[in-house]
Amino acid sequence: MTRRYFSATEIALWSGSVTLVLLAFFLFDRTYYLTLAASLVGVTSLIFNAKGNPFGQFLMVVFSLLYGIISFSFSYYGEMITYLGMTMPMAVFALISWLRHPYKGNRAEVQVNTISKAEWLYMSVGTVAVTVLFYYMLLCYNTANILPSTLSVTTSFAAVYLTFRRSPYFALAYAANDVVLIVLWVMASICDTRYISVVVCFAAFLVNDLYGFFSWQKMKRKPETN
Repeated sequence: MTRRYFSATEIALWSGSVTLVLLAFFLFDRTYYLTLAASLVGVTSLIFNAKGNPFGQFLMVVFSLLYGIISFSFSYYGEMITYLGMTMPMAVFALISWLRHPYKGNRAEVQVNTISKAEWLYMSVGTVAVTVLFYYMLLCYNTANILPSTLSVTTSFAAVYLTFRRSPYFALAYAANDVVLIVLWVMASICDTRYISVVVCFAAFLVNDLYGFFSWQKMKRKPETN
């Protein structure tokens, strides 16, 4: 009997996420189908990312483009700039990196990498520098909800860097970013209830990213490439 690629848990997680996204869309939006498309692409990318499959990074490129457009619609310029100018290009680099480092020749699974203490320090310094730069940039654009928008840049930069470096902690960084984005879109939902569907989307992302971290920890315990 051929072994299924996705486990029963992963199928249930994806199915539950898709169901929640659809329910939220048809209850609170029903008009902005770009939000629905972005949400469905996003939750699908995360289940592939949890498996270390490079296809997840391809889907993340698509999601970043759609999400950038959605963010522009509510003047969340920080989100737009972050995803179009940082997350999307880094997802392309991560896709290349994941394809170049398959686990024992299996291109459907990336080889997990370990970050040194020195690299963690360099990444922290880079994250602070990017945060300060974006904060003043977002001030110039009169970005809505400036503080959480800036914090989103911080968590996004750490997440995309760790994704590129194939570290399991990229999923935790994205989980932290999900929490920030839930706060941001709750604020937006106070003004326009159709954005509740975006809140639900990132709540589903949070659960998927936490699962992804534990999945990558299991991958990390596999024997190294010969």
